[in-house]
Amino acid sequence: MNKTDTGSGREHVLDDGSTREIGRGYLRDAHDRSFAMYRYPPSPGCRQWLRVFWIPVWNVPPGEVREQRILTYPVCLLSITASYARLLGPRTTAARMPLSGAGWAFGVMLRPSAGRPLLQADIGSLTDKHADLAGVRLLADLVPAVRGIMETDPTSAGAHAAGRQLLEERLPALGNPSGEAALADALVGRVEEDPRITTVAALRAAFDLHERTLQRICTRFLGVSPRWMIRQRRLQEAGAQLRSGGSLSELAAGLGYADQAHFSRDFRAATGWTPGAFAALARDSR
Repeated sequence: MNKTDTGSGREHVLDDGSTREIGRGYLRDAHDRSFAMYRYPPSPGCRQWLRVFWIPVWNVPPGEVREQRILTYPVCLLSITASYARLLGPRTTAARMPLSGAGWAFGVMLRPSAGRPLLQADIGSLTDKHADLAGVRLLADLVPAVRGIMETDPTSAGAHAAGRQLLEERLPALGNPSGEAALADALVGRVEEDPRITTVAALRAAFDLHERTLQRICTRFLGVSPRWMIRQRRLQEAGAQLRSGGSLSELAAGLGYADQAHFSRDFRAATGWTPGAFAALARDSR
């Protein structure tokens, strides 16, 4: 994993396939050198709306297809490519993206509070679906500009910076997150950062929320249930821990599962791999 200063004071991370890591949510075979991922943090003034920019660029040998799998976060994503431009809702199973030929995508992971004002509807209506950016008033006219910037050289740090600037200039129109929107951000942050949150009851207690209030916020801003959000965080953590080996039963217990079998079923349903197969992939990538 290589880090480079882009000249804007923001460092980007390039995962060019040589890294030994398999990311917390990004389930990638590190032996695959046909694919590179550039990641950039948002500017300080835009961090209340954005989590990260991600720009994959690939060149798959003729006649081959490479599948990427991602354990998604309870957030919306923007994705602009040469052929489509979408606001993607949260996925309740691992996103599987078959790649062939040469291509690129300009992607943005939003904060939980940002998706609803962009969509102008509850995010629950977008779960496992997408909306064309042509129908998202704030961003529709950005698509041709971003494509024009990216198509000349999709690996160019200058192109990436220009695309980021175009998007970030629009975001103040969303307003600062407040009320339930800010609470949605806080809920997701707590689930991701606090390993003690392994049940919905623990999450409710941490924020002193009634069950109906928690469900309403999740439907409006996250598009997934509180239980799904907690389980997804545990599975992402499992992916990280499986890299280093260790006992599956101890891992399952540490993540709050009653038994190893339950953990294995959840992991396979979400990722398409058994924990053992995923651990073997991680070992082979070292």
